[in-house]
Amino acid sequence: MPRHLKRGMDAGAIEDADAKVRQTVESILAEVKTKGDQAIRDLSKKFDKWEPKDFRLTPAEIEAAIAKVSKRDLEDIKFAQAQVRNFAQKQRDSMQDVEVETLPGVVLGHKHVPVSAIGCYVPGGRYPMVASAHMSIVTAKVAGVKRIIACAPPFQGGPHPAIVAAMHFGGADEIYVLGGVQAIAAMALGTETIEPVDMIVGPGNAYVAEAKRQLFGRVGIDLLAGPTETLIIADDTVDGEICATDLLGQAEHGPNTPAVMITNSEKLARDTIAEIERLLTILPTAEVARQAWNDYGEVIVCDSYEEMVSEADRVASEHVQVMTRDPDHFLNNMTNYGALFLGPRTNVAYGDKVIGTNHTLPTKKNARFTGGLWVGKFLKTCTYQRVTTDEASAMIGEYCSRLCMLEGFVAHAEQANIRVRRYGRKNVPYGQAAE
Repeated sequence: MPRHLKRGMDAGAIEDADAKVRQTVESILAEVKTKGDQAIRDLSKKFDKWEPKDFRLTPAEIEAAIAKVSKRDLEDIKFAQAQVRNFAQKQRDSMQDVEVETLPGVVLGHKHVPVSAIGCYVPGGRYPMVASAHMSIVTAKVAGVKRIIACAPPFQGGPHPAIVAAMHFGGADEIYVLGGVQAIAAMALGTETIEPVDMIVGPGNAYVAEAKRQLFGRVGIDLLAGPTETLIIADDTVDGEICATDLLGQAEHGPNTPAVMITNSEKLARDTIAEIERLLTILPTAEVARQAWNDYGEVIVCDSYEEMVSEADRVASEHVQVMTRDPDHFLNNMTNYGALFLGPRTNVAYGDKVIGTNHTLPTKKNARFTGGLWVGKFLKTCTYQRVTTDEASAMIGEYCSRLCMLEGFVAHAEQANIRVRRYGRKNVPYGQAAE
């Protein structure tokens, strides 16, 4: 039976916080829908103290921002983008168009068609999330998206140079210094100066995730990627220091970041809790990390690998770091996770920043039914069909006619009947099923 050595915040308190977020987002979206550019300007001034002449950067402003980035940082950005681009291309290459003759004269197929226009959100409030530009823009470019616009909030009174560089080198066609719900609304709904897109992608805080949820249907979204989550699965092959380091490595994201540990070693669990307290005395971002750990941290002790798998699937975390004797046991048996990091030599930060897999991943248990952002999210798999002979059309038509009448769709049946009459030369009375 799993035992909690530490629990997080009460579920009711979390639901109350979510309700307040929903109400705030509803009002912002309504304001942008009715007031357009003026609402964007007012909201940016209110939330970010940012009111430029134009939120879109000119080519000269982009070059000026890039010039502020050190040569080493630019090289690192380009290296990370090369890894993301390479893996995305391998994924794209695995997705083949299909055309097959399923019956004599009946040809079915599908094509992978890129979304026409997307909006990429790059968080940059507490931390400038440079890597998010790679994950969305580079991946969309590999998919073949024709128009890519990108938004990031101002950082310390202006565009963040490294984010702008990452957006530019990633392939963004339009770059805006605009943050929060107002950025999501502007891209999805459009304004007098911003042409709307077909899909919104990218991670963000709880408000950004809620904005995407409320706009889904008006536009497509990648997934609901809210505040980050991490889960450590460990046994006595590792120690408390590495477990604590990996938990706090994600807890610093924000005060509402779940950081959970599942282990079959109570000693390791207690050592990890003690090590977290030690590290919080020296971690520069400890103020945020401590609140996340206090409110959302959990430590669960299990009796077996099987119980650990069951608990891990229940948690359905965004990031899952596996440090056990047999990491492949979890790879082969777990079903609910955003991304797995197998063995102590890898970690979530590698995936977040540079290794090549995408870091935009499902949160809030959405890993039960979706994976993360990947090149396939930007592709619509669209089917087509072709009937090449009279005989095939008449044969399929007879089956179709009877099945339509079974459901009461007489006009549907007539679509089939007219072809049975013309191509099969059979006399099918109007409004009746073909015999």
